[in-house]
Formats: sequence, C-alpha cells, structure tokens
Amino acid sequence: MSAIHQEATPIVRDSTQTKSGLLLDIRKNKLLYLMLLPVLLYYIVFHYGPMYGALIAFKDFSPSLGILGSEWVGFEHFKTFFTGAYFWRTIKNTILISLYELIFGFPAPIILALLLNEVKHSLFKRTVQTVTYMPHFISLVVICGIVKDFTSSEGVINDLIAWMGGERATFLLDPEWFRPIYVSSGIWQHIGWGTIIYLAALTGIDPEQYEAARMDGAGRWKQLLHVTIPGIMPTIIILLILETGRMMNVGFEKIILLYNPSTYETADVVSSYVYRVGLQDFNYSFSSAVGLFNSAVNFTLLVFSNWLSRKLNDTSLW
Repeated sequence: MSAIHQEATPIVRDSTQTKSGLLLDIRKNKLLYLMLLPVLLYYIVFHYGPMYGALIAFKDFSPSLGILGSEWVGFEHFKTFFTGAYFWRTIKNTILISLYELIFGFPAPIILALLLNEVKHSLFKRTVQTVTYMPHFISLVVICGIVKDFTSSEGVINDLIAWMGGERATFLLDPEWFRPIYVSSGIWQHIGWGTIIYLAALTGIDPEQYEAARMDGAGRWKQLLHVTIPGIMPTIIILLILETGRMMNVGFEKIILLYNPSTYETADVVSSYVYRVGLQDFNYSFSSAVGLFNSAVNFTLLVFSNWLSRKLNDTSLW
C-alpha cells in the first residue's frame, strides 16, 4: 500500500502544479488573456456554434419544423449533388481556378518580397509597399466594378488594343477569359498585402549568414539562393499548406460579381452553386450538403499536405 501511495502522489502533485501554474500565468498575463477572449468568443459563436446547423444536410429541412423536427433523409442530398448535371462542372472550375491561383498567385508575394528586400533606397521601397498594399483595402465590389470597366468594350484595355491595331472584345462575356481575369485581378489586389509576412520572415535571417556567404565569394544571386530563400522556406511551406487546405474555397462573392450566364461554363464554382441553390432557390438542405462536402475535401487536403510536408522536410502545422 505504501508503494502504491508513493507512486500515486507525484501524479496528484503534477496535476496540482499544472493548475496552479495556469492560474499563476493567467494572473501574470491577464491583459493578454483578455485580448485573446474576443477571438475565442468569435470562433465559438460564429464557427463552432453553427456546426449544429450542419445537421440539415442530412434532413429535409423545413423552417416551420426546425432542425430537429425536420424529416431525416440521410445522404439523399449528397447523392443528388454527385449525380447532378452541375457536379463535374463546378468541381472542375473550382479546382482549375484554385490551381491557377496556387501556381501564379502564391509565388507572386514571395517574388515581390524578395525584390523589395534587395532594394536599398528606403523611400522607393516604402513607396512601392504602400502602392501595392492599397488595393487590398478597397471594397471587393469596387474592385469588381473596376475590372468590369477596364475590360468592357469601351474600357482602357480595349482602348490599348484598338490603338495597337487590334479588335475590341468583351472579355467578361467570353468564357475563356474569365479565369485569367479572375486570377490576375486577385494577384493585383493581394500581392502587396501578402508580402508583409515574407518581409517579416526576411528580417529574421541572421545577417552573419550573408557576411559568411560574401566571404565565400557568393554574389547577390548566390546569397538569394543559398541564404535568403532557405531562411524563409519554413514560412513558405506553412503558408503553402494553409493555401492547399483552402483549394475548394473559391469565394462566391467575387464570382457572382463578375460572372454571368454566358460564362457559367468556366466561372461557376461550388460556392457560387451553393449560393444560387441555397439562397435563391431556398433549398437549404441541399446547399448545406454541398457545403459540407466542400469542407470535408478541404480538410482532407489540409491533412494530406501537412503529412506530406512533415515527411519531406520536417516542417508542418502539427
């Protein structure tokens, strides 16, 4: 009995010490915990709380009956989506737009940050940063209005084409032009904002590494390849994992502001389809099922990319 008591005592002491340590940390950093509280409340109220409503994906939801009172239909809505006429079109468009953004949009802020890091003139550097940041703070509605004006038959782009001897075109009425316009306008809007985290990562690189590289005869290009890029590679990998986990989340707001029936063939994505079916046709259960499927795919991609990154280079989210 004494041996058992001696073995159990440290466990109780460790638990007590953990609780007292947590309380001591809360008292010591109470302002930090108060700053964290609104964030926790935000996620609890707007992210974890609404998860209860995901039940309507498996029910024939009726607002008059409520979530629990509606008839249970199981995976019927999922089957309807998988066998529907718009399944492959929306999946294909979502994946292609996400891939274009990953291939062209993801490296853009990295390249800009590397270029700004090489600029020695501080005034020019700050000016470029300010100019590239500004579009991020413009309303998406205004951004889409600018895109429509620029790409219209009488817009600036067509004026340049006509000046060079070409023929005017209505770009946003042509399905082939929708994806390039969507991706390029997104790069223009967010490239400056995306450089912030990379510029912060660049400041964390030890200057002695550059000095050692110069002593070994490395020029600026060699320093970029062997010091700068490896120094920010963990940040790049983490952001790439997060971006991969959002591949199916092509925002419906910009899509519905830019697309029209003539471009549905290449512009209609899962989120815009959910918007039309759920809010315009009032089919809440079906749209909830499609959204739940979308979230499940995103979660799978996030877990897989994190596992792959951990296997290849020991850098991962968890």
